[in-house]
Amino acid sequence: MVGIPCGTTLRNDRLSHSSERRPAVSTNLEQTVAAARQQLDEQTVKTVRLHFDPELGAPFWLEKAKTYDFDPLTDVNCFDDLKKFPLFEDDWLRGGPVTRFLPKKWHNEPKYVFETGGTTGTPKSRCVVRDHWIDYEEFSKTLPDEHFPPGSNWLMLGPSGPRRLRLAVEHLCQHRGGICFCVDLDPRWVVKLLKKGDVQGAKAYADHVIDQAITVLRSGHDVKCAFATPKLLEALAMRLIEDDSSIAEAGITGIFAGGTEFTPQWYRFCKEELLGPDVFITPTYGNTLMGLACGKPFDPADNFKITYYAPQPRAAVEVVEFDDYSKVVEYGGTGRVKLYTLTDELFIPGFMERDEGEREEPHEKYPWDGVSGTRPFHEIAKATTVGVY
Repeated sequence: MVGIPCGTTLRNDRLSHSSERRPAVSTNLEQTVAAARQQLDEQTVKTVRLHFDPELGAPFWLEKAKTYDFDPLTDVNCFDDLKKFPLFEDDWLRGGPVTRFLPKKWHNEPKYVFETGGTTGTPKSRCVVRDHWIDYEEFSKTLPDEHFPPGSNWLMLGPSGPRRLRLAVEHLCQHRGGICFCVDLDPRWVVKLLKKGDVQGAKAYADHVIDQAITVLRSGHDVKCAFATPKLLEALAMRLIEDDSSIAEAGITGIFAGGTEFTPQWYRFCKEELLGPDVFITPTYGNTLMGLACGKPFDPADNFKITYYAPQPRAAVEVVEFDDYSKVVEYGGTGRVKLYTLTDELFIPGFMERDEGEREEPHEKYPWDGVSGTRPFHEIAKATTVGVY
């Protein structure tokens, strides 16, 4: 995605450099990739023109525009033009007013404030109107109805409080016609306990959360679907096994899970030891800024490899070189994850995530670059406390 003129047809448009390995893709996939790239270019222009609109734009970006040596309204004509912006600084999202990133177009609408977990410092915050609804309605289209039956009730076994995830999963459940049963979970307390070295305290809190989940499952609410973090899903499954039961016997047929602990090794253990053949699980990768990236459909030939694809065109991800964040690595190469958010409510032109991974080729279902092997960025990994995720 670097150094390609606007409007270049993707053959692949990210593989014009002779030194980069060309993926073996079919003509049909090439055409699909090209169409997806055009859609991303169009979304980029639409997003930039709203956020920098003199009357309807976002206060933060209207002020920032005064410092640029280019005009975002006229000089951004495709996705690659986002390289003209400096990197988005992490600290810009810490503190208020939270409405400064929200275009004035939305300022008279009811708003939500969502915060990150605060793993790397003061939580980042985001003001939202309906992005979380849209993101999860789009995600809903990827869920197989045979495992996530429409009308089914859900268990939300994840963070509550100011987290986007709690309301987003509830909306996903309602969008599919069900009722969502949530647990009360404060991941910041778990992180605080672990930083103090209170492993037993953290375990006791996890037990408290699982107690809540068990109560929901045993109260006749006919729960068939669930969201869970890997650690909590494993704890729930082990508790049920200790009680001579299982996830399947509890009635759950479909689970979507996400978190840094979702590794290929855990994926295999989960499918073979915790869930069994009758429970479907799909890995996801997401955060408050991006929304939800879907995992490539499970393929035993991949040896449980997990590849995520961002929800383009509303968000895009690149895997970039560690010493030059403007350059995308070759396919199969390792780099840091760089995020772009492109919605009517939030514009982020290049946010360096706290994760690294490998760049993966486009897929028929998700015809754009993916990322596999996601893990904490090695330069900050030792300072990161994962907690319940």
